[in-house]
Amino acid sequence: PERVLIIGGGDGGVIREVCRHAEVKEVVICEIDKMVIEAGKKFFPKIATAWDDPRVKLHCGDGAKFVEENKSYFDVIICDSSDPVGPAQSLFTPQFYKAMRLALRPGGKVSTQAETTWLDLDLIQHLAISAREYYDSVEYAYTQIPTYPCGMIGFLICSLAPAAADSKTNAEKKQMASCRKPRRKLNQKLENVLKYYSKEMHSASFVLPAFARRAIYEGAKVQRKNKMKIMADEKKSKK
Repeated sequence: PERVLIIGGGDGGVIREVCRHAEVKEVVICEIDKMVIEAGKKFFPKIATAWDDPRVKLHCGDGAKFVEENKSYFDVIICDSSDPVGPAQSLFTPQFYKAMRLALRPGGKVSTQAETTWLDLDLIQHLAISAREYYDSVEYAYTQIPTYPCGMIGFLICSLAPAAADSKTNAEKKQMASCRKPRRKLNQKLENVLKYYSKEMHSASFVLPAFARRAIYEGAKVQRKNKMKIMADEKKSKK
């Protein structure tokens, strides 16, 4: 990937990790709150290390609006948002997933913050169903974050097949777009620097407990409608 868009992520952590990859030529970060950036530089200097990279371009504004204004430009979009209440709620809608799809080039990938299967399975299922209308492959992966609720956070990985797949069947496009296996081998120098990621961890992050797999991929009924209710109640309160 050459062009990467980061929505949110003002602490600088995602930028730092993206800039580790020499293949990337342009990194655009769209952060709505300048104070997040300044706080990150002040209190997390070991995380906010890539702001001076010449490939990084900062746009302060609404991420949803920015995506709508940039069609067919990015290879990767990473949405490092807060929870789907308040100002970030627009980043958890079908309209936003459609806008990100239109902002991608063929073969593009989207990774969004997608909560935890232990608390928010209803929202994850809703997002996955919506995203499948626009992407060739929609998958859920997760990582361990001890300071997050339940000690984990998930990502909805939405992918387009490359342009060469236009004549393929939907099943073939889905397979070609899947992110379950690493597409390239990292150089040894980079591998030695990374503390969490490995090719084994990459594939393992897509392996889900049976209840989550059934809900996200097989449409099983989700009993606990927690996060969707919270979002609906907030929407009503604004009217």
